[in-house]
Amino acid sequence: MSRGIGMWKAAAAVFTVVNLVGLGMAMAAQEQMHSGIHVALSIVGACALWWLSGRGAGLDSSYGAQNPRLEQLQQSVDAIALEVERIGEAQRFHTKLQAEQNESAR
Repeated sequence: MSRGIGMWKAAAAVFTVVNLVGLGMAMAAQEQMHSGIHVALSIVGACALWWLSGRGAGLDSSYGAQNPRLEQLQQSVDAIALEVERIGEAQRFHTKLQAEQNESAR
Protein backbone atom coordinates (compact mmCIF):
# COMPACT_ATOMS: atom_id res chain seq x y z
CA MET A 1 0.00 0.00 0.00
CA SER A 2 1.22 3.43 -0.85
CA ARG A 3 2.06 5.63 2.11
CA GLY A 4 0.17 8.55 0.55
CA ILE A 5 -3.05 6.57 0.21
CA GLY A 6 -2.66 5.34 3.79
CA MET A 7 -2.47 8.93 5.01
CA TRP A 8 -5.56 9.91 3.01
CA LYS A 9 -7.44 6.88 4.33
CA ALA A 10 -6.57 7.89 7.89
CA ALA A 11 -7.71 11.46 7.19
CA ALA A 12 -10.99 10.19 5.70
CA ALA A 13 -11.57 7.95 8.73
CA VAL A 14 -10.93 10.82 11.15
CA PHE A 15 -13.20 13.11 9.07
CA THR A 16 -15.99 10.52 9.19
CA VAL A 17 -15.67 9.92 12.93
CA VAL A 18 -15.59 13.65 13.72
CA ASN A 19 -18.76 14.16 11.70
CA LEU A 20 -20.46 11.23 13.44
CA VAL A 21 -19.65 12.83 16.80
CA GLY A 22 -20.92 16.16 15.48
CA LEU A 23 -24.08 14.40 14.32
CA GLY A 24 -24.70 13.08 17.81
CA MET A 25 -24.19 16.51 19.32
CA ALA A 26 -26.45 18.19 16.75
CA MET A 27 -29.16 15.58 17.33
CA ALA A 28 -28.88 16.09 21.08
CA ALA A 29 -29.41 19.81 20.53
CA GLN A 30 -32.36 18.97 18.23
CA GLU A 31 -30.87 20.94 15.33
CA GLN A 32 -32.27 19.21 12.27
CA MET A 33 -30.44 21.14 9.55
CA HIS A 34 -27.17 20.82 11.43
CA SER A 35 -27.78 17.08 11.86
CA GLY A 36 -28.53 16.68 8.16
CA ILE A 37 -25.28 18.38 7.21
CA HIS A 38 -23.33 16.03 9.48
CA VAL A 39 -25.12 13.01 7.96
CA ALA A 40 -24.15 14.19 4.48
CA LEU A 41 -20.54 14.87 5.48
CA SER A 42 -20.28 11.49 7.22
CA ILE A 43 -21.50 9.76 4.08
CA VAL A 44 -19.00 11.72 1.99
CA GLY A 45 -16.20 10.66 4.36
CA ALA A 46 -17.30 7.01 4.29
CA CYS A 47 -17.47 7.08 0.48
CA ALA A 48 -14.01 8.62 0.29
CA LEU A 49 -12.68 5.93 2.60
CA TRP A 50 -14.36 3.23 0.50
CA TRP A 51 -12.94 4.73 -2.70
CA LEU A 52 -9.45 5.00 -1.24
CA SER A 53 -9.66 1.41 -0.01
CA GLY A 54 -10.29 0.29 -3.57
CA ARG A 55 -7.29 2.24 -4.83
CA GLY A 56 -5.03 0.91 -2.09
CA ALA A 57 -6.08 -2.68 -2.76
CA GLY A 58 -4.79 -2.43 -6.32
CA LEU A 59 -1.34 -1.41 -5.14
CA ASP A 60 -0.66 -4.34 -2.85
CA SER A 61 -3.48 -6.84 -2.47
CA SER A 62 -1.47 -9.15 -0.17
CA TYR A 63 -1.11 -6.48 2.53
CA GLY A 64 -4.73 -6.66 3.72
CA ALA A 65 -4.59 -10.44 4.09
CA GLN A 66 -1.44 -10.21 6.21
CA ASN A 67 -2.64 -7.44 8.51
CA PRO A 68 -5.60 -8.42 10.72
CA ARG A 69 -5.75 -4.90 12.21
CA LEU A 70 -6.39 -3.45 8.76
CA GLU A 71 -9.10 -6.03 8.18
CA GLN A 72 -10.68 -5.13 11.54
CA LEU A 73 -10.51 -1.42 10.65
CA GLN A 74 -12.26 -2.12 7.34
CA GLN A 75 -15.03 -4.01 9.13
CA SER A 76 -15.41 -1.14 11.61
CA VAL A 77 -15.65 1.43 8.84
CA ASP A 78 -18.27 -0.70 7.06
CA ALA A 79 -20.27 -0.90 10.29
CA ILE A 80 -20.01 2.88 10.75
CA ALA A 81 -21.19 3.45 7.17
CA LEU A 82 -24.20 1.22 7.81
CA GLU A 83 -25.06 3.08 11.01
CA VAL A 84 -24.70 6.44 9.27
CA GLU A 85 -27.16 5.29 6.62
CA ARG A 86 -29.59 4.15 9.34
CA ILE A 87 -29.26 7.50 11.11
CA GLY A 88 -29.96 9.28 7.84
CA GLU A 89 -33.07 7.18 7.26
CA ALA A 90 -34.28 7.88 10.79
CA GLN A 91 -33.64 11.59 10.29
CA ARG A 92 -35.63 11.62 7.04
CA PHE A 93 -38.48 9.70 8.69
CA HIS A 94 -38.51 12.06 11.68
CA THR A 95 -38.55 15.11 9.40
CA LYS A 96 -41.43 13.63 7.40
CA LEU A 97 -43.45 12.92 10.55
CA GLN A 98 -42.81 16.40 11.87
CA ALA A 99 -43.94 17.96 8.58
CA GLU A 100 -47.13 15.88 8.66
CA GLN A 101 -47.80 16.95 12.25
CA ASN A 102 -47.31 20.61 11.33
CA GLU A 103 -49.75 20.30 8.43
CA SER A 104 -52.37 18.52 10.52
CA ALA A 105 -52.10 21.21 13.22
CA ARG A 106 -53.03 23.93 10.73
